Amino acid sequence: MVSFQPTSPETLADQELYTRSWLTEVSCLDCLAQVGVQKNSEHQTSIQWSTEAVAACPELTRRPRALHEGCPRLAASIEAAVREGRLPIGAGDGF
Repeated sequence: MVSFQPTSPETLADQELYTRSWLTEVSCLDCLAQVGVQKNSEHQTSIQWSTEAVAACPELTRRPRALHEGCPRLAASIEAAVREGRLPIGAGDGF
């Protein structure tokens, strides 16, 4: 449940900056679900799942309540994106 829905252009721009701007779109090489990913280090990866991506992922539709466990095929797709230079490692804001 959303307790605050921004409406002013400045607030919407801030929301975009702090929630989505550092994410890189990565598609699963298996099911093509598209998620937003930020990789701050070799060991830390943040993934933003959309409703559409969750619905497209057969791994998550088999066990919808275990979203925190992730999808091994998507993890492999993220690692491939890093190897190919499509997903940078490091905070986008320089920190």
